[in-house]
Amino acid sequence: MKAILAKRVDDGTASMDELTELARAAGYDVAATVTQSREEDAAFQFGEGKVTELTAAVTERDAGVVVFDNQLGPYQTYNLGQRLPDGTKVIDRFRLILEIFGQRAQTRKAQLQVELAELRYELPRVEAKTSLAKRDERPGFMGLGEYDESHEQDIKDQISRIKDELDAIADKEADRRQKRRESGFDLVALAGYTNAGKSTLLQRLAEELEIGANDELHPDLDPTAEAEDRLFTTLGTTTRKADIERRDVLLTDTVGFISDLPHWLVESFKSTLDAVYYADLVLLVVDVSEPIDDIREKLVTCHDTLYERNQAPIVTVLNKIDAVSDEELEEKRTALSALAPNPVAISGEEDLNVEELKRRIDIELPEWEFERLVMPMTDETMSVVSWVHDHARVEDVTYIDDEVVVEFEARPAIIQQSRSKASDLTAAPSA
Repeated sequence: MKAILAKRVDDGTASMDELTELARAAGYDVAATVTQSREEDAAFQFGEGKVTELTAAVTERDAGVVVFDNQLGPYQTYNLGQRLPDGTKVIDRFRLILEIFGQRAQTRKAQLQVELAELRYELPRVEAKTSLAKRDERPGFMGLGEYDESHEQDIKDQISRIKDELDAIADKEADRRQKRRESGFDLVALAGYTNAGKSTLLQRLAEELEIGANDELHPDLDPTAEAEDRLFTTLGTTTRKADIERRDVLLTDTVGFISDLPHWLVESFKSTLDAVYYADLVLLVVDVSEPIDDIREKLVTCHDTLYERNQAPIVTVLNKIDAVSDEELEEKRTALSALAPNPVAISGEEDLNVEELKRRIDIELPEWEFERLVMPMTDETMSVVSWVHDHARVEDVTYIDDEVVVEFEARPAIIQQSRSKASDLTAAPSA
């Protein structure tokens, strides 16, 4: 379907780059753009003259949809619909984003999050419709349709139900993260804006196909992470075992951020970000080929989102260095040093400096500790030795008379568990 893109700014020149990418990601053919620099018009968002221009553009291009980058109120949407040719759909960037999410949602969790976001988008519009219809005693006030008080409560009930189901899924995922840690895995998450190259980097770092594709929780996840030049190729999460020397690392790619997201939309997808919030290390991927001001703004937004709940160290990854000169890269390193201290500069596409990033991951992850367990030879001892092999890096196993000595390195939590298991053997009567 052909789309006309529209954007109003208070002053200056309106950039249409991201809205164009969003529209194409949703499957629209961008036929034209219409912009205006002026204060918002309460009735149409645009001024009267610009609405006339917009109407002409729709007619000339035979477009079926107008997409505003600005958030539209219910009356602005209605008024624009009245002025545009019959049948023209009018949406704003947030409805467009929800369309994209709906197209990409494959897992039950993703589908629930999209439904939750749609309901949160709709609720204030229903509340406004109900309130104004009551006040003016005219059902269908301003042509917005019949109102029904019960519909508002239905939406609230659906929101509550979906949140409960998402909480249950989050609990299962938390259990799975704990089991993976108990199995000796470090958890690393990729975060950043869409098209920063997260999925390409995942492919560079991964040594095997996705972990957990046959999991009950995610039965329909793709076996590979897409690496395409379009927004939102990753809506859910994709996890793979990373190729990091000395480490058992699970690397998770998550949904990308976009600019100017409202709180209700971020809140609807916060459970997807749990993979970031509860990781042992976060790789914040940045497209270093973008203008410095754009990178700085995105880093600030990412930090605001991550530091709210995240407790893991964050390493900034300046990606796509193949697209900039050495001089430009150094200039941006210096300009961004306050927000991105000691970043790692790479190209996931060209496989440049990826080994350096692997070394940095190894350094930043929690230190493993050395342990030497001395256990009595009992019927249960070999099962403990096997458990240590599964959860740690075993350096040596020695059998001395009626004792077994195991020397290994592991995460502190694994060492504590191994000590507990060894203690149980010591306390138990020998066979």
